[in-house]
Amino acid sequence: MHYLEAYVCENAKAGQLIQTVTAVDPDEPLGGQHFYYSLAPEAANNPNFTLRDNQDNTAWILTRRGGWSQQDQTVFYLPIFISDGEQPVQTSTSTLTIRVCSCDQEGNVMSCNAEAYSLPASLSRGALIAILACIFVLLVMILLMLSLRTHRKKPYLCDEEENVHENIVRYDDEGGGEEDTEAFDIGAMWNPREAHHHPGGKMRQDMLPEIESLSRYVPQACVMGCGSGDSNVHGYVLAKLLEADVDPCAPPYDSLQTYAYEGEGSVAESLSSLQSGGSNADHEYDYLNDWGPRFKKLAEMYGVLETNSPPTW
Repeated sequence: MHYLEAYVCENAKAGQLIQTVTAVDPDEPLGGQHFYYSLAPEAANNPNFTLRDNQDNTAWILTRRGGWSQQDQTVFYLPIFISDGEQPVQTSTSTLTIRVCSCDQEGNVMSCNAEAYSLPASLSRGALIAILACIFVLLVMILLMLSLRTHRKKPYLCDEEENVHENIVRYDDEGGGEEDTEAFDIGAMWNPREAHHHPGGKMRQDMLPEIESLSRYVPQACVMGCGSGDSNVHGYVLAKLLEADVDPCAPPYDSLQTYAYEGEGSVAESLSSLQSGGSNADHEYDYLNDWGPRFKKLAEMYGVLETNSPPTW
């Protein structure tokens, strides 16, 4: 059979002739040959092509549909059955290869190369459009973010030296360590010696040197109106209280002072425990006379010294 290859244009319509086929028997003269053409039994119901026997030893291959596309399928195979009219009948089957090509309006072939038009097997045209759309949207978002970042108002930068912060100091002991910082120096802020040197106030001159050394900065106003005798103790207590109030070196209010024994470090040593009140009747206090005039009032309280009048508080 001649013409084992043919082509169909992408713009071909249904019923269009795409190829004419003929057959030749070399054992018979040309004038005495007669052949019959038909589609092979397996291609009898082919939906794409059909065969028409012209009864003149030729046959036409016609299309059954339109809408051909190289993206869908590029090659079709059409088996053709040929027989002669002699006895016994001789038959032959040949396969016609039909390619889908791109043609112009006049039907001239422009390209039969499917690679120029084909897409990956797993990627359709819709998927390609979706991918391109996603890439476009991503580029637009990136450009928008860059534009906003460029036009965003930058915050003002302040020097660290101009920033005002509180001084945070870590102390190992509660209430201590103020001397370690320049930001808090109470000694430079407040001088108790100058605080009470105002008109009308003067240093105490009516106390013994020992007592004056303990409260030398206490104004006289705290003991005004105080007489002698028992009132001397009362004035001394008030003086000590005021001294503690104005003393910058005194422990803070939240500090805890722990002492091992009451009165430790004094000349008279310990003043006994808190439970010693029950045994006062059996105790002798004559040794209080040896402690000097500073413990005179204490000796009178325990009956060691005889007084003309009871003590007044």
